[in-house]
Amino acid sequence: MMSQLPPLAALRAFEAVARLGSVVKAAESLNVTHSAISHQLRTIEDFLGVSLFLREGKRLQLTEEGRIYALRIRGAMADLQDATQRVLTRPKPNDITIGIVPSFALNWLVPRLPDFKAQYPQYTIWLRAGLGFEEMNNGLLDMAIRMGAGGWDGMKQIHLMDEQLLVVAAPSYQPRPTSANALKTATIIQNPAIPWATWCQAAGLADWRPTPTYSYNDSNLELEAARLGHGVMLARSSLVESHFANGTLIPITDIRVPYQYPYWLVWPDRSSTSQKIADFTRWMINQANDYLKK
Repeated sequence: MMSQLPPLAALRAFEAVARLGSVVKAAESLNVTHSAISHQLRTIEDFLGVSLFLREGKRLQLTEEGRIYALRIRGAMADLQDATQRVLTRPKPNDITIGIVPSFALNWLVPRLPDFKAQYPQYTIWLRAGLGFEEMNNGLLDMAIRMGAGGWDGMKQIHLMDEQLLVVAAPSYQPRPTSANALKTATIIQNPAIPWATWCQAAGLADWRPTPTYSYNDSNLELEAARLGHGVMLARSSLVESHFANGTLIPITDIRVPYQYPYWLVWPDRSSTSQKIADFTRWMINQANDYLKK
């Protein structure tokens, strides 16, 4: 029952003193006076009927009851903060909160979002970088753009587009390879999640596997290294389109091979009748089709 709980201010004061070991530090942390902290400590001890601290002059030391209570209060306060944050960040009627692969967001989706806003000014787009589905299951995401084989349980899903792999480098990278075979002596930037085997087979280099000089497990880091002229990389085509347009990256050969995982637009079954999901889905499909026609 709520009547069996001490005041929240007293709990916050107690937790701060227990954590920081000082009334002075707790007062500074909570931006209140020392006397206010002392008053809250007396309030919570009177409420519980036990001593939570041993007092030796101005020094405070937790009793065993105080130590156990502090641990439990700290966990409860963390749960309250998490619950509050979840409510505050839950999508609102005209918000569209989208979970997205960070590299695809930065290099493909973000440059196109002004077009969506021009067509649908009533919506506000919120992007959450990530790869999983937990936030969608918890109601914190309206939709997600994911890469994979598809077939996720409890999800509506639309195949958005397939992906290709090609070798790219900055115009400043020297000596620039002029053929696939010349890549054997190039500086290689590699992402372990992007295997070269299929591309090497298509390029007539079936027996060659590159030895990376640089290895990054994030495509944005890999792209930045390539942009700075550190070497050549095997890139997903959607991530380098804008770099080709502004001249920061160029293709080394015309050889492209399919990437094993396409992009999907997914959302929970329970949201299948949502107008904002229908609007964003329609726009995304049109954007993907326009991109694939280039």
